[in-house]
Amino acid sequence: MSLHVVFSAFSLYLLLFVVNSSMDPYKALHIILNPDGTLTRLEIPPQSPPSPDPTLSTPVLSKDLTINQSNHTWARIYLPHKALDNPPHFKLPLIVFYHGGGFLFYSAASTYFHNFCVNLANQTQSVVVSVDYRLAPEHRLPAAYEDSVEALHWIKRSKDLWLTRHADYSRCYLMGESAGGNIAYNAGLRAAAEVDKIKPLKIQGLVLIQPFFGGTKRTPSELRHADDSTIPLPITDLMWNLSLPIGVDRDYEYSNPTVTAGAKVLDQIKLLGWRFAVFGCDGDPLLDRGKELVKLLEDKGMHVVGQFYGGGRHGIFVGDPSMSEKVFDLVKSFYS
Repeated sequence: MSLHVVFSAFSLYLLLFVVNSSMDPYKALHIILNPDGTLTRLEIPPQSPPSPDPTLSTPVLSKDLTINQSNHTWARIYLPHKALDNPPHFKLPLIVFYHGGGFLFYSAASTYFHNFCVNLANQTQSVVVSVDYRLAPEHRLPAAYEDSVEALHWIKRSKDLWLTRHADYSRCYLMGESAGGNIAYNAGLRAAAEVDKIKPLKIQGLVLIQPFFGGTKRTPSELRHADDSTIPLPITDLMWNLSLPIGVDRDYEYSNPTVTAGAKVLDQIKLLGWRFAVFGCDGDPLLDRGKELVKLLEDKGMHVVGQFYGGGRHGIFVGDPSMSEKVFDLVKSFYS
């Protein structure tokens, strides 16, 4: 039987129908693992160009800037068009966004995430910096975390006028979806450990959308959705195998933040007063992982909101505009 189910958050165009423990996740993902440890990706998701021309009537402008030429990392900046008319003293909150893709796929130019960031910037009236980090397995974790923290240092040093004139560095939020949610969390831990070094950036909170976490012991939601049409267990297991440092399992701190009962730096984050929001839904195998993170943060005395919804699927908060609105509403409530 042919395989036909949309692999939404990690690729809108990867199709599966029969998903079980005997499936070949490489074939399902349309990838080939090469002898040197690199991947051949047989399908590239659709890409969207930036729109930097202020003479066009687009609600949001965007442009690409290099972060680290040696690592080929860069960022796409989104600026609400109407911000060009703001007085110099009026600045917008800054959202640093990390895209999803199981650490293996997508970029900041991928249409799936580009459209989300356009709407995010427009509906929350924020400057959005979408970070393009190095992908695994060519660059295993913590490479993506290192790139994501480097992006914060790059922002604070940048002379780009969209940032210096329009972004309020004292109101900075980290946001990510799926693997990007994992990156936002781990990048946040690293940034908190060197908070003085990223000034004048002042992180106020993290928004984690269906964050990609795991563990060696299956959760009830993972078992309930083991044959999920979006991210079945063979797919998530492969993503961890290809992205984690060689020789560790899914109970490593990068994938399972609960194994160490929370990093000590969370105590520092509590003192900094950061706010957390975690989004999830019942139809997502990762639901319980998100709830575990919320409990961990609550137990540490953090300001955390768990936004969990019935039904749905993994990727719905990016792929479904009505669910994206829930994220945007939460962000706006953080601003008030």
